[in-house]
Order: sequence, then C-alpha cells, then structure tokens
Amino acid sequence: MMTRLACLGSLALVLVADIASASPPAQPYAPGIESPGYVWNAPNEEQMIALAHRADPANGEEAYAVCRGCHQADGSGRGDAIYPQLAGQHASVLIKQMVDVRAGRRDNPKMHPFVAEWVVSSEEVADIAAYLSQLPIPPTNLKGDGTALARGQALYEKDCAACHGAQGEGDGAEFYPRVAHQHVSYLDRESKLIRDGGRRNANPEMVKAIKGYSDADIAAVSDYMSRLPVESRPE
Repeated sequence: MMTRLACLGSLALVLVADIASASPPAQPYAPGIESPGYVWNAPNEEQMIALAHRADPANGEEAYAVCRGCHQADGSGRGDAIYPQLAGQHASVLIKQMVDVRAGRRDNPKMHPFVAEWVVSSEEVADIAAYLSQLPIPPTNLKGDGTALARGQALYEKDCAACHGAQGEGDGAEFYPRVAHQHVSYLDRESKLIRDGGRRNANPEMVKAIKGYSDADIAAVSDYMSRLPVESRPE
C-alpha cells in the first residue's frame, strides 16, 4: 500500500504534467515599482483574505503538491536552478510573494501557472505558507566560494541587518524575508534584480540601500547571508 507521502508525490507528478501540457492564461500585469505612486506592500484584498484565514498546514501539505517539482518535497529548492529554499520562511512573506505573482506585481511567468487562482485558492495559499513555514530549514543550501566574507559581513551589517535581522532571521510582521541559509544563487539573482529595477514588487528602501552595490558587492553579501546559521525551526 502506498504511503500518504508517496501518494502525494504521485499526485504532484500528475498535476505538474497536466499544468505543463495545458495552455494557461498569461500572467497578468499589475503596476509595480516602475509606476508613479507605487507603495510597497500596499493592502490588497487577496492578501488580506489569505492572512486572515486560519491556515491548515495539513491541507497546505496536500496543496503544495504542485510546487514540489521545483521547490522539492522538503522545501529545500535547488540552488543550481535558482529555485529558492522555502522551508522555514515566514508565512506572511510566502503569502505576499505568491499573491504578488498571482496579481502580476512580481513577474514570474514560469511560476504563475502553478499558483494561479484556477490551481489554488486564496485560502490554500495561506495553507501552503503555513505548511512551509513549519518545515525545518535544510542545512545543505548552495553557498559561494567564501573568498569575500569579511566584505559581505560589513555590507550586511551596514545595509541589511536593520530589516533582515542580525542573523538573517527576517521579520514576519513586517514581511521581511528570512535570508539566512538561502541559496547563494537565488540571493545573488534577486539582489541584482532589485538593484536594477527588475523585481517590480521590491521594497524601495531596499533598492535605495543596494543601489550602489557592484556585482562583486552583491556576490559577497549573498555568500555571507547563505552562511548565516541555520535554525532547526522557525519562530
């Protein structure tokens, strides 16, 4: 008899194949940081619905089936493919990012078909976030070459720690993500997108903080964040 996890794994493969073979609607577009009057994390109806929902991690585990193909069953992601590690991330952060992708404030046409309204409901977004937030953070993330950690630490303490925390723990109440032990490849890519205006749901304060960073600066601070201590469980 198949175990429940084995059944979920089989279901995930079927769902991913179905979604991949379908022709889903294109990701919508919503104004972002490039638009006059943009307000980071402005209240929106779907986000408020998801945040107010009494999340069910067990249901989230089942709904997460469509995500496993890229982000892995344990939420560890893939550093070589630049899929972020989601395990242990703040539920509020996960909700915001999924809702932003659904609305088109964050451009991710590859992810959109898997989190679109016709795949998961607003409540299931919250359930998935609750499930992922309680997973232990895997210790096997991709790290950099370790050659500029002193520079990375200095930059992090000067420009990043005030929001993301001294140990990269983030702040769920403020929607600031946990960056500790994230894949260095993902941290590097997203930091460059934020610096260059390519991540349209970015916080303008972060854009300002890293606007003058060189690629080498971003590589250094990303490597430093990837090595911050892993916690077995989120707060």
